[in-house]
Amino acid sequence: MEEQQKPNKIKLVRPETLEFIILYNQLRGRAFNGNAELAEVLGFNSPSSITEIIKSRQNIDPEKLRIFKEKYAEFITTKKSPAVSELTGPARLFEGIPMYEITATASGVEVYNDINDSHPVGHMNFPGIEECDFALPVWGHSMYPYLENGCWVALKIIRDMKILPGEVYYIEWGDYRMYKRLLAGDNEDEVIAHSDNVTEMIGNRLKYAPFVIKISEIKKLCLVKDIHKKHNH
Repeated sequence: MEEQQKPNKIKLVRPETLEFIILYNQLRGRAFNGNAELAEVLGFNSPSSITEIIKSRQNIDPEKLRIFKEKYAEFITTKKSPAVSELTGPARLFEGIPMYEITATASGVEVYNDINDSHPVGHMNFPGIEECDFALPVWGHSMYPYLENGCWVALKIIRDMKILPGEVYYIEWGDYRMYKRLLAGDNEDEVIAHSDNVTEMIGNRLKYAPFVIKISEIKKLCLVKDIHKKHNH
């Protein structure tokens, strides 16, 4: 007898679903006790609907997310005691870093659409990314397995253009925008843009072959600080 296959994951986890998953993990056990209770609050017929969303098998309806955030607002908003508030003034809630839903163009290399032509589609907010500037998705497979297609990446802009060899960056230079691991070049004014995926070949050549970039030609340099990958189960 053949083993029953698990339902397929959705191809694109929308920003509101990502936000729900993050808040769900933060609030479970504090704001609500389990999926049955939460399903009743959000108007789902079965707790399994919550499970499907948490496992990235379906996206949450934006209206359901609004109800969720409204119902548990007191657990989401950080409040300070009156004594502290008097000394420091009103607390500013960290809403998270903006998420831009830019996609890769159809070309031999993974070139993303211009972030300046995009508007934020949501915010990413979890501990450890407060110093980051924005988040972008990953499209394509050149940086697999470190960066998987469809995952979201929190990025910090490196304004002094100092590169740590071996780290992964989102870079913009010329008309090109992509993720690459930057290695030290043969010359001090150059770096090697390396792709972690060294298994895909075209004939006897690497599909994602390394190439040299002049540091002076890099217009934007952003360090990959955190990765939110899709759930595998």
